[in-house]
Amino acid sequence: MADAFLKVLNGPQQGQNFPLARQGVLTIGRRKADVVVEDPLVSSTHAQVAHKKDGYVLMDLGSTNGTMVDGQLVREVALKPGGEFVVGNTRLALFVGEAEAAPAARPPAVELAWLLDEELAGDDAAATDLVDQDLRLPPSVAASLEVVAGVDAGRSWRCTRGTVTIGRRVGEVPLSDNEVSRRHAVVELFGRDMIFLRDLGSTNGTYHNGRRVHTVVLRPGDTIGVGRSVLRLQVGR
Repeated sequence: MADAFLKVLNGPQQGQNFPLARQGVLTIGRRKADVVVEDPLVSSTHAQVAHKKDGYVLMDLGSTNGTMVDGQLVREVALKPGGEFVVGNTRLALFVGEAEAAPAARPPAVELAWLLDEELAGDDAAATDLVDQDLRLPPSVAASLEVVAGVDAGRSWRCTRGTVTIGRRVGEVPLSDNEVSRRHAVVELFGRDMIFLRDLGSTNGTYHNGRRVHTVVLRPGDTIGVGRSVLRLQVGR
């Protein structure tokens, strides 16, 4: 079983992570639970997430107010990495520590010369470094990163260049989250349909839609998990 945990996206425990137990079951409730949620609308033992042969399953445990996914009450439903559910007034999401797919390949730097502040020169390694530093934001892309969970929830940063670094109090997206590495991850915008997320060797990893990744293609509406924070990519037309 891959390392997995539940992240509290809002509510009294916002930003906290709760690893799944070794037996692959994590209960959520107001009192008798692995994840104790200080919410009066949550039952004593409300719901559980369990790892089964085909993946993860969310089950309501006969709670008074029910468990909701996408605005619908559920009794038992498959829960994918990044999947969100609500108990009482608290929203949680499943994060899984291992990526199933191979990292997405980055576009060759030599094909992106028109995006740079100065011409690419030298070998491919030098060109890649230059892309990291001087990538211009394509004029057709209007993008922003909004924090939807964590200590900076509600804050948003508009992307004004093609290379957007996410870090702890540094970079284009300077987060206050102490579990974010100083230079944690980077979002590279080559075009509306060519947006990449790349981990920069962070201590706690970078998550895409709830799954840990090294490099991956981003789509509008995708989430980025760093430390105890979750950001959402918004792309306008």
